[in-house]
Amino acid sequence: MSAVLKPQSATPPTVKLLINGQFVESKTQNWKDVVNPATQEVLARVPFATQDELNAAVASAAEAFKTWRNTPIGARARVFLKLQELIRRDMKKLAACLTAEQGKTLPDAEGDVFRGLEVVEHACSIGTLSLGEIAENVAGGVDTYFIRQPIGVCAGITPFNFPAMIPLWMFPMAIACGNTFVLKPSEQDPMTPMLLAELAIEAGVPPGVLNIVHGGKEAVDLLCTHPDIKAVSFVGSTHVGEHVYKLSSEHGKRAQCMMGAKNHAVVMPDANKEHSLNALVGAGFGAAGQRCMATSVAVLVGEANKWIPDIVAKAKTLKVSGGTVAGADLGPVVSKNARARIEGLIQKGIDEGCKLELDGRNPKIDGYPDGNFVAPTIFSGVKPHHTVYKEEIFGPVLIIVSVDTLDEAIAITNANPFGNGTGIFTQSGAVARKFENEIDVGQVGINVPIPVPVPYFSFTGSRGSKLGDLGPYGKQVIQFYTQVKTVTARWFDDAAVSTGVNTTISLK
Repeated sequence: MSAVLKPQSATPPTVKLLINGQFVESKTQNWKDVVNPATQEVLARVPFATQDELNAAVASAAEAFKTWRNTPIGARARVFLKLQELIRRDMKKLAACLTAEQGKTLPDAEGDVFRGLEVVEHACSIGTLSLGEIAENVAGGVDTYFIRQPIGVCAGITPFNFPAMIPLWMFPMAIACGNTFVLKPSEQDPMTPMLLAELAIEAGVPPGVLNIVHGGKEAVDLLCTHPDIKAVSFVGSTHVGEHVYKLSSEHGKRAQCMMGAKNHAVVMPDANKEHSLNALVGAGFGAAGQRCMATSVAVLVGEANKWIPDIVAKAKTLKVSGGTVAGADLGPVVSKNARARIEGLIQKGIDEGCKLELDGRNPKIDGYPDGNFVAPTIFSGVKPHHTVYKEEIFGPVLIIVSVDTLDEAIAITNANPFGNGTGIFTQSGAVARKFENEIDVGQVGINVPIPVPVPYFSFTGSRGSKLGDLGPYGKQVIQFYTQVKTVTARWFDDAAVSTGVNTTISLK
């Protein structure tokens, strides 16, 4: 059994806290079950940390920062060289844990871990990423240069849908920059982040440099208001993200919040049909639609509207089952509450007059009678005023909007309050260029359905999907996790002739 879990007689194991390099049992009286969404088996119990435990984690990070900030940059990089090796070694173990507590299929769980691993690999190049600049002789014998320095204790608040990838978006880059970190993962699937923490310690992360606490709103609020925390990174729902950003900003912290989405994919009549159908169905229903970058709206232009039966037929070929079942394309949604919300929104779409092309409610899944399953669901005839269009459903529901022209498709996409990602399917370079230029969305895919950039670039969602100027990972996150210090220097030898007192603002 993992060192992050403590066996209890006749009861599920308990998830521990990570404070000052030690996995410790919480003294809280407030616990929540971690439930396998496919079977309803209680896998573990996660604590909602006490106020003292939360403060102890921050204090540990603050103390560790005093020495970690001065650790040579090459030594920091080597920690992450080792971490990426360990993640590769334990890929299957991490994916199995992730599937059990979150519900993803095993291949999708490995993809979750791998996309986080790419950021760990990027953190290994921290020496190049954190270079400053110098200008020599800005005045007579005067040089000016800037250096990047870590900012202190940073915090991360992560969601349930990517329990490996998103923590790995956060703590490796923050720690590689010389900061220390307090992570609060989702209480719905905390075991995968704890396994990653075990590997981080094995890789050489010193005590206090990485700490993990568990909890709900109280933990979030403490991280956003604690005077020793300098920056907060958040990924999750719009409602919580707005709260985190407001609270963090009011308390003088840097904040980046990646929030809700309603991603549109525009399909032109000239698009490669088979590629487009595969992309729409894969991006719409993969991970049971529980991705902030899922394609939830297909905007079919002109003759592409004739493809609706083909989209439905393609969706019917997907296999819904437990995540460990061979050949499963999508597993359950994360909880009974999530399933109830999704099914309620499907019914709302029917009540408002949208055409239900494919109904995925109440599927019968062999071997999983109690799972939180929703099969692929498709609506057509959807208009921007319909609830299924306005709400982020966060489930395997694809809605189809029909328009006559590209200009209409662009206008509808730009009018939506979210700006996380969008895509266009076409074989026309001129059409793609027009779309790229006129669309007001932070991340654009051209014949690519989920345009999440690789770690050399930054995640750049916009408008209602993002608060804060700088995104996670890539070059932008180096700016987020460091502060610039500018130095203007002049050196004199004993033989230098003084030019006298200078009372102007100029350098001579």
